[in-house]
Amino acid sequence: MVDVSVVIISWKMKELLTAMLASVQHHTHGVSYELIVVDNASMDGTAEVVVQEYPQARLLKNPENRGVAPARNQAFRIAQGRYIVTLDADMVLVENSLRKMAEFMDSNPDAGICGCKLTFPDGTVQPSSRRFPTLFAQVLRRLQRIEFVRNSKTLRHHEMAEWDRCDTREVDYVIGACQFIRKAAIDQIGLLDEEIFYGPEDVDYCMRMKRAGWKTYYYPHTKIVHYEQRVTKKKLFSKLSLLHLKGVLHLYRKYGWKLD
Repeated sequence: MVDVSVVIISWKMKELLTAMLASVQHHTHGVSYELIVVDNASMDGTAEVVVQEYPQARLLKNPENRGVAPARNQAFRIAQGRYIVTLDADMVLVENSLRKMAEFMDSNPDAGICGCKLTFPDGTVQPSSRRFPTLFAQVLRRLQRIEFVRNSKTLRHHEMAEWDRCDTREVDYVIGACQFIRKAAIDQIGLLDEEIFYGPEDVDYCMRMKRAGWKTYYYPHTKIVHYEQRVTKKKLFSKLSLLHLKGVLHLYRKYGWKLD
């Protein structure tokens, strides 16, 4: 058993993924880890690059894009770490974040999940820890490019805009771009909900953690740079956007119209 299993899904992000893997290798010290990469049929040479440049990584190649939850579950099933961290391919580590989050989780045995501070390349802090969303908030998030929507009371409440994110605190959920998860908690509540192809699987998982007695924490004392591709927000009526909407509707059918 290693300390941390690093799970990264890639879909047509060869250059971003290789930068991400290089940053993990360069910045991670004092904690044992394994790399698990799931390639969702990128068809851009991703798999070949991983094999050639990172032979220590465990590579799972899918013949089709299986989505986020099913692909992460493939990695969860073979992970050997005390903790499993999901990281997006469009991120880079800039410090020893895996060790810091492992130490935080070791010191907080009630934590099922934690997420660290995520920033844009210019240093702006992303609202990666949030309150559980209303359905209206989910709709507005698709329209965030519109200024009055972005500054609406509904979205600001959902994204906890009143908080500077400088202190550690329990939150409703942290986004799946960085979820540092206790393996013992996964063993208790099970894998991600594969009915959600892409989107609110992170909300669902933190909800299930909460209902099982585990806490989700935002831990701001280490940061990761997140380039955030925002695929569904760029193409509101793409197939991926429709699959995202299907996942959102599944979430509310599962828990009711008020998540708490």
